[in-house]
Amino acid sequence: MMKGKRKIARGLLCLAAFIRVSAACGQIAYASDISLTLEGSSGSGKPMDMLDIMFLFLFLAVVPSLLIMMTSFTRIIIVLSFLRNALGTQQSPPNQVMIGLALFLTLFIMSPVFSKVNTQAYEPYKAGEITREEAFTRAQEPMKEFMLKQTEKKSLDLFLSISKAEVPDVSGGPEAYMKLGLTVLVPSFILSELNKAFTMGFLIYIPFLIIDLVVSSTLMSMGMVMLPPTMIALPFKIMMFVLVDGWSLVIKTLVAGFR
Repeated sequence: MMKGKRKIARGLLCLAAFIRVSAACGQIAYASDISLTLEGSSGSGKPMDMLDIMFLFLFLAVVPSLLIMMTSFTRIIIVLSFLRNALGTQQSPPNQVMIGLALFLTLFIMSPVFSKVNTQAYEPYKAGEITREEAFTRAQEPMKEFMLKQTEKKSLDLFLSISKAEVPDVSGGPEAYMKLGLTVLVPSFILSELNKAFTMGFLIYIPFLIIDLVVSSTLMSMGMVMLPPTMIALPFKIMMFVLVDGWSLVIKTLVAGFR
């Protein structure tokens, strides 16, 4: 009993000491001007304060969402998913292959836009010629231009009416939409991408559905009711898809749709 009480007392003392040390470290960190120095190859360091570090970690956390919402990734991955379901090949190609293909196609399609962002925003900010806020504003322009080319007007009108934002005057040209904020433009772009992806999925399903109907009708006429039609139709779907060079057609259509 006494040994148990001693262990508990030691544990409480250790916990109290840890709390005191943590509080002291927190007070020191709060009171001091904390900064990190990034050493370059020449030995000259550039200080990075805590705000820059927090901004860096926040940017890394939202990069996947930005990749999905503001690039061509959404349409590509949805069309590839429709294609796999239409073929009926279950998990072939696997998810890792489809996501990798979608990522590299996104990089290929978005490379001109990323080059503009790098030239107009990142390089001047890295050289210290512009501030962080100005770099963020400049980086939005190529992204907005890309999204507006792919966004349907009805989607823009929908979110403009929902947000009750001021409708831009397009009498001078569609460049007036560049003044819209990302809170209106991004959801409009995503909605347009979903509409286009589902339209492509519908067109992809039609030839495979015809094969399913032909195989099902043939099996029923032969009295093979217990034989699953999908198992018989799968080789014919794969053969037709390979003969027409289906992967090249799908990829070419996806890339041409953005250019």
